[in-house]
Amino acid sequence: MTPQKKATLISSSVAAILTLIKLAVGVASGSVAVLASAVDSILDMFVSIFNFFAITNSEKPADEKFNYGRGKIEALASVIEGVIISLSGVFLFYQAVKKAIHEEASQYLEISLIVMFISTIITISLVLFLNKTAKETNSMIIKADALHYKTDVYTNIAVFVSLLLVTFTGFEIVDVIVGGAISIFIIYSAFELIKTGILELLDKAVDESIVEDIIKIIKEEERVNTFHLLKTREAANKIFVEVHLVFDCLITLMEAHRVSDKVEEKIKNLDKNKQWEINIHLDPYDDLEIDHQN
Repeated sequence: MTPQKKATLISSSVAAILTLIKLAVGVASGSVAVLASAVDSILDMFVSIFNFFAITNSEKPADEKFNYGRGKIEALASVIEGVIISLSGVFLFYQAVKKAIHEEASQYLEISLIVMFISTIITISLVLFLNKTAKETNSMIIKADALHYKTDVYTNIAVFVSLLLVTFTGFEIVDVIVGGAISIFIIYSAFELIKTGILELLDKAVDESIVEDIIKIIKEEERVNTFHLLKTREAANKIFVEVHLVFDCLITLMEAHRVSDKVEEKIKNLDKNKQWEINIHLDPYDDLEIDHQN
């Protein structure tokens, strides 16, 4: 089993356990903040399960139907996950407003405090594990998982503090404010997730620094006169690069091919943790310049 699959299974299991505990306490206590955290954990569980199937499919090799592989499934999963997180934030905000209007009181505060404290410790441990896996695999799905579990840490801490304040002051408005603030924070945190996934689906070029490094490698090769039509994109852990290299028209095909292999190898060494798909077209003259003249 790959590290990505292992990470999603662990996060799904943890989310399931936290969901059962928080939901039971949240419903019994009537705390919007605890209920908000419970709903968030339910979504975490389903998102992590979805991520497992997304990773399973994205790791399948390219075939006749999907010539470039299925790496974009991760980006699609990231967008769906972001939308789900946003919708959960809207629902939680509604719950906070509802409690404020009806002036509902919280119960079983001591049990709620214990549950939120334990949840915080468990979630922090999970975030550390997911961050480690994301760094090792560079998986967008695992990064997304780590992000929303990181927001859970802040959520759990905020809920714990709000319960303390309600316990010692009796001001139920604190629970409403914290629950509402958490919902807004959840919506905000999902925006970057959706944006990143959409940009990858639209074949956004890789980071400018990587493009500049690729250009530098090409320009440092003496046998290459110039280049054009440099294109880059990224899907999951794979970077795609296309470029036309212009050689002297008298160079042999064998020598030009050897030079392009050298350039390709240098590009791949920019990040050995990535999989590179490099397609280099060999030109005996700058056909792009001639096309412009015509």
